[in-house]
Amino acid sequence: MSLAAHDLSCIRQERQIFSNLSFTLSKGELLWVKGRNGAGKSSLLRIMAQLLSSPTGRIEWAGQDISEDPSEYLQNIRYIGHQDGLKSVFTPRENLQFWIDYLGTGAIKPALSALELDAIADSPVRILSAGQKKRTQLAKLLAVPAPVWVLDEPVSSLDVHFIDLFRDILKGHIASGGMALLATHQDLGIAGTRILNLDQLVVEGGE
Repeated sequence: MSLAAHDLSCIRQERQIFSNLSFTLSKGELLWVKGRNGAGKSSLLRIMAQLLSSPTGRIEWAGQDISEDPSEYLQNIRYIGHQDGLKSVFTPRENLQFWIDYLGTGAIKPALSALELDAIADSPVRILSAGQKKRTQLAKLLAVPAPVWVLDEPVSSLDVHFIDLFRDILKGHIASGGMALLATHQDLGIAGTRILNLDQLVVEGGE
């Protein structure tokens, strides 16, 4: 099982953001997307989540081009973006239940406990702090698990304790054969992390 991007590009407001971008991601790998502001980090992650299209190239999942039918690929990824993606009138528990109902499988209680959300699980999201909303987002990764995580600034709004907690969750995902593609301004310090540098369009690290 592997994910590969070949010759992707991004054009925004008639300006070329990046082009000829290629990389691979295999079981047990973490790829950190880095680059200056405006280099296209969020755009790349949205392309990988099929929320934006690339005018060139292709994405392959398990060796198959997903362009004609991305449904199997989309079942195997979970995307966490800048926007919280939460229903503000729902509680964290209800938001997770929504995703379980939508995707057809999952478990709420372990996900809430893992992100230390039990005490606020039944409070409306609209009254939660930014950090509590972020943890509710991240709980989705555990409530409805998938092998590929696509994460845009997953530790923004988190304090040191919860950054450490999420780092352990991410390390566990990778250790169990999962994959993650993430953009963050903070080095999470996970051994073996490969780097995709959008300023130079090169992949660093790995074997």
